[in-house]
Amino acid sequence: MIKIIIIVLLMNIPTIQAQTFNKERIDSLFNLLEIHNQGMGSISVYKEGKEVYKNSIGYLDVKNGIEANEKTKYRIGSITKTFTATLIMQLVDEKKLSLGTFLVDYFPEVSNANKITIEHMLRHRSGLFNLTEDEDFRKWMLVPNTRKEMMNRIVKREVDFQPDEKMTYSNTNYVLLSYIAEEIESKTYAEILESRIIKPLGLKRTGYGKIINTEDNEALSYVRENSEWSLIEKHTDMSVPIGAGAIVSTPTELNVFYTSLFSGKLVSKNSLEKMMDTSLGMGIGLGGEIFFDKQAYGHNGGIDGFQSLTLYVPEDKITISYIGNGIVMSPNNCIVNVLKSYYNKNYKLPEFKEPIQLKTKALDPYLGVYTSDLFPFQITITKEDTVLIADAKDGPKFPLVAYAKDGFKSDRAGATLNFYPTENKMILELNGSKVNFIKKVK
Repeated sequence: MIKIIIIVLLMNIPTIQAQTFNKERIDSLFNLLEIHNQGMGSISVYKEGKEVYKNSIGYLDVKNGIEANEKTKYRIGSITKTFTATLIMQLVDEKKLSLGTFLVDYFPEVSNANKITIEHMLRHRSGLFNLTEDEDFRKWMLVPNTRKEMMNRIVKREVDFQPDEKMTYSNTNYVLLSYIAEEIESKTYAEILESRIIKPLGLKRTGYGKIINTEDNEALSYVRENSEWSLIEKHTDMSVPIGAGAIVSTPTELNVFYTSLFSGKLVSKNSLEKMMDTSLGMGIGLGGEIFFDKQAYGHNGGIDGFQSLTLYVPEDKITISYIGNGIVMSPNNCIVNVLKSYYNKNYKLPEFKEPIQLKTKALDPYLGVYTSDLFPFQITITKEDTVLIADAKDGPKFPLVAYAKDGFKSDRAGATLNFYPTENKMILELNGSKVNFIKKVK
């Protein structure tokens, strides 16, 4: 369960007519990722409701040499929230709940419950403290938790801000929404998911997560250390995230779900329009961004080393999902490369170079605060010993590696930063767009 990855693509990229999907070119991309140990996982691309591409790289079990395949299940993390939002909107469509219903109707003991609505929680505008930021989270996330134990943690926390004051991502919202659905339906979240989405869509490899079972073609997760994949041995117990991040699935079945949602098979037209309304910063279970002059909707996820992203482009009816159980190049960057290939005739495969080792003093010319009128965050560049750090205010923070003189990048963030110290300038390349930044001079 992680915060939404903010994907910024500016409007200065010329519109390019979609080309015929080039399978060989995308095969080359993922072969390159596998050869250079840039990730392990699976991808699926749907066009107008039909799968036009799928691929898997790496292993679901490195120790036993079991390769991933199209039916490998992965933990999808916060993409679960799109499922939960869909379940809640189904209840709204059925008049069992309304977006204006107050939390006090179900959990009056929660701080500000008489002011927080269902819609506030769906849009992360409730002000509720994010449970995953609890100081002891890393301890209790690993063991089964009852609803009472989870609620005790929620109840003891005051709100971070007043409802509708701003948008701040909080997993607590979707934990509570899951409990509310259980109260209304008198079923467990897993049973509601099964009856309302999994069975109607005929999904075979999607469900409420359990202990990872490699014999059922389910992936373990890894982190790359010293050019080797190291197993992440401790995993979140699914009683903790529930409807905020407990689902397992495959990229193909995520695409089936998203395609069905956007084609009107799961919620009413009115509810879907509300889900897609991102004017307040976040839709209902969906984020909205611009890709190559085209509006896209989706969600990302991260849990126990698994990272995932699903995007839907309504204009071209394209759905793309990537789930990784070993990440170097981020799912975001992988999907952007696929979209570049789809829309750009001059697409080039990424290059992977060994990082340049710099001494800490050599990083000093790059340190400072950078701003741009075309980018929503100022970026502060700091260092930790010999590592340069980029910290976007109210956005992501990530380490950088040097790849050329005055050039740094982060494969996980999909960002490249080229500095011009004598000009107090930096150019950020993010998802196909280049943005000029000016360094603040004291």
